[in-house]
Amino acid sequence: MKDLQTRPDLPKIDFLYLSEEDMIRAGVTDMPACVDCMEEMFALLHRGDYRMAGPNSDSHGAMVTFPETSPFPSMPKPTADRRFMAMPAYLGGSFGTAGVKWYGSNIANRDKGLPRSILMFTLNDADTGAPLAYMSANLLSAYRTGAVPGVGARHLARKDSRVVGIFGPGVMARTALAAFIAACPGIDTVKVKGRGQKSLDVFTAWVRENYPQVTRIEVVDDIEQVVRGSDIVTYCASAEVGKPEDYPLVKREWVAPGTFLAMPAATNFDAGMEAPGIRKVLDNTGLYEAWFEEVPKPAHVHIPLIGVKFMDMVAAGTMQAAALEDLGAIVAGDAPGRRSEDEIIMMSVGGMPVEDVAWGTVVYRNALERGIGVPLNLWSEPALR
Repeated sequence: MKDLQTRPDLPKIDFLYLSEEDMIRAGVTDMPACVDCMEEMFALLHRGDYRMAGPNSDSHGAMVTFPETSPFPSMPKPTADRRFMAMPAYLGGSFGTAGVKWYGSNIANRDKGLPRSILMFTLNDADTGAPLAYMSANLLSAYRTGAVPGVGARHLARKDSRVVGIFGPGVMARTALAAFIAACPGIDTVKVKGRGQKSLDVFTAWVRENYPQVTRIEVVDDIEQVVRGSDIVTYCASAEVGKPEDYPLVKREWVAPGTFLAMPAATNFDAGMEAPGIRKVLDNTGLYEAWFEEVPKPAHVHIPLIGVKFMDMVAAGTMQAAALEDLGAIVAGDAPGRRSEDEIIMMSVGGMPVEDVAWGTVVYRNALERGIGVPLNLWSEPALR
């Protein structure tokens, strides 16, 4: 297959279509490679070789929501998780590409046999803006999201970590666990709390099939048991937004010395976890600064991630901004990783479009090398120029 990146025959433009099956064949589910890719991406973030949207070039994206009442009967209603979202970014370094993920989300999709969100990603040449690929992005998004906790674990978890505690045994939990195992291959025990037996059964079957090294899977009754005795903890359950007192909680008394907590979903924590001795890490400080400017205060009411609560604490004067650490600086070696066996580290995972650009570029290049996907033509000559 001709390398579409070189564009030798412009003004003709071809691009590659990659279905979900194509994405799998091109390696989108290769979690160790995805963790490596995300690590490279974080180093570029630290150097500033990237751009996202918004005034500070760090925005998560642009979201379309719907009003409670509308005179238009065909307009979607603001039911749970109903939105459309665009997430654009440019990433430099060895990537040198731009792209945008676009998706619609509606929790009622599950009743139709569909995922809650349906995602597509367009990868573009950073010079001309020409499309390089149009790809299925549910797996792309899931694996890059899970890989970020894995990057955190590589630098911030104890190397001898064995026990992972998980609240919410869905897709995010599966990819996060895959990344934790890529970073800490000694993991052999998983404790999991779910809300329904079906999701627990799917999760445990997936772990047994894919990770036979996990010799013990313990289904626990509450999140306290998820946390107690775990070396690595992650909360991956969805929660109703608007009442932080109802978000899944972490209490200091539950957390053992040396625990690494990577939180990509709704989470709250008690005063004990606010203490200065608990290290607080953000996947990208600018992302949370952008969110904090975009929503009413306190921001944690509207965006349930712990990094947003960190921003509220800084604004309230209960924590200094200098106490927040950036994962990119840690990856780049400009800030320390784990400093002792006993320190407790809590990391917020927000999700960024540069992650889609990074992993999408790798998978696209794999597809070109392996002859995977369907070449499509945009035009032979543009009708307007």
